[in-house]
Amino acid sequence: MRAVFIGGGDLTVLTARELLAKGYEVIIIEKDKERIDELSVDLAAGFINGDGSKPDILREASPASTDFLFCLAGNDQHNIIASLVGRSLGYKRVITRIDDPSYEHICIELGLEDVVVPDYTIARYLADLCEGQNPLEVSALVKSDARIFSFVASEQDEISIADLELPEGSRLMFWYRDEKFMLPSDDSVLKKDDEVVIVSHSEVLPELKERWFPVKQENQT
Repeated sequence: MRAVFIGGGDLTVLTARELLAKGYEVIIIEKDKERIDELSVDLAAGFINGDGSKPDILREASPASTDFLFCLAGNDQHNIIASLVGRSLGYKRVITRIDDPSYEHICIELGLEDVVVPDYTIARYLADLCEGQNPLEVSALVKSDARIFSFVASEQDEISIADLELPEGSRLMFWYRDEKFMLPSDDSVLKKDDEVVIVSHSEVLPELKERWFPVKQENQT
């Protein structure tokens, strides 16, 4: 397995060490040559000196042979752009770090599926622990052929849940409207900018992606 990281910060180093211990090949893209010199002393990874949002640099890291692209630089806009470029170049799976939660909605609209908001995620986790909940229990339930898919509703999606015509093997579970958690009922109607969450069988996931993120699918072919 092979992982490419954009940014040589602490999160990259911690994750890279874990993956190296599991036998992964790790490549780190970093703009600061001094940082590369510092990390290369005791980190058995490959390094590329350059801007990880640039297509030429990401091509140098060999998209076709890479299993994961982690965009973990210290700038949200940089990470979003790098993720979109990496996706267009054919990286199999792209993970995007953002520090500002307000960008999360934008990332969903852009079809970025794996978005990490470190401080926000930790804050919610700690708050749930105070309420006697364990968020990790939810991730444990999504296994085997089950998949989670989300999209931001457009004006074309402003229809009733019953008329959404989801493919067999998928079901709308809930959505967020202005950060408010909503559960579906027989007369529920989606509104523009609702963040919709669907659970589906892995076999119908490509059909869902093609419907809501057709540009993304074309870029990957």
